[in-house]
Amino acid sequence: MNVLVLHGINLNMFGKRDPTQYGTATLADIDAQLLALGQELGVAVETFQTNFEGAMCERIHQAHADQVDAVVINAGAWTHYSYGIRDALAILACPIVEVHMSNVHAREPFRHHSVIADIAQGQIAGFGVDSYLLGLRTAVNHARKAN
Repeated sequence: MNVLVLHGINLNMFGKRDPTQYGTATLADIDAQLLALGQELGVAVETFQTNFEGAMCERIHQAHADQVDAVVINAGAWTHYSYGIRDALAILACPIVEVHMSNVHAREPFRHHSVIADIAQGQIAGFGVDSYLLGLRTAVNHARKAN
């Protein structure tokens, strides 16, 4: 089983961004924990981060070609307005789990809406790095049920 974890815009700055919202873990720390959990679950995990919307769409298109079994995505600010990323994700025939380090529903009103939510299996937010780990577990569980 192959799971793709997508990190969106500005998420390469984890560890440097507001620690009250995002904690102190770096993106490398998060990726290492995801890879370790993937080994524990017996799945291959690939991570990808970009600050370019078109590059994110291209990677999602490649996921379709590669027939990944599940996607975990933290689209960052793109969550709230990128219909391009939403439409690229909608092409996939696998479970999609949306994750956020911070509790987006306790923040600014513009963060309360997700254009990805209606095509995702669900959304996990507010648990820091654990949001990603819970998202990976959930994606794997749903992919296994689908197969």
